[in-house]
Amino acid sequence: MKMRITWSVIGLLCLSLLTSYPIQATQNGSKAKKPSASGGKAVSAPTEAKVIALSPRGTPPPIKLIPIAQRPASLSGKTVYFVDDGFQGGDLLLKEMIGWFNRNMPDVKTEFRKKGGGGFDSEDPKLWAEIKEKGDAMIMATGH
Repeated sequence: MKMRITWSVIGLLCLSLLTSYPIQATQNGSKAKKPSASGGKAVSAPTEAKVIALSPRGTPPPIKLIPIAQRPASLSGKTVYFVDDGFQGGDLLLKEMIGWFNRNMPDVKTEFRKKGGGGFDSEDPKLWAEIKEKGDAMIMATGH
C-alpha cells in the first residue's frame, strides 16, 4: 500500500511538471485543492489536464537494402586495402591484422590507408577510386 501511495505522489509530481500547474498530493494520493491568490479560500484544481505526448518511435524512412559484395574464392595473389576511418584505435587494429597477413599469408599484398575527413558520413572519392582500380578487397575498421 505504501508503494502505491509513493507512485501516486510521483505521478502527480510528474503531471505537475508537465502541465506547469502546482498540484499537491495528500496522504491517500488524491489531489489537494490549490489555494487562490486572492485570499485564504481554496479553489478546486481543474479536472481536465491536457498532456501532449510524442511517440519516441517516429516514422523512419524506408530502408534501402544493398547486397554485400561477392567474396573472392581466395586472397592468394590479391591486394587487400585496410582503411582506417580515423576513430581512435582503428589504426592499431588494422596494423595488427596486416601483421597477421604478412606472417600467415605472405602472397597477399596489403595496403594501409587513412580515409580523409572523419566519421561515417564523410567521403573520400580519391581513396574509393584507388581501391576500385587497384584493390581486390577492403577491410575498414573504426576504433572506439
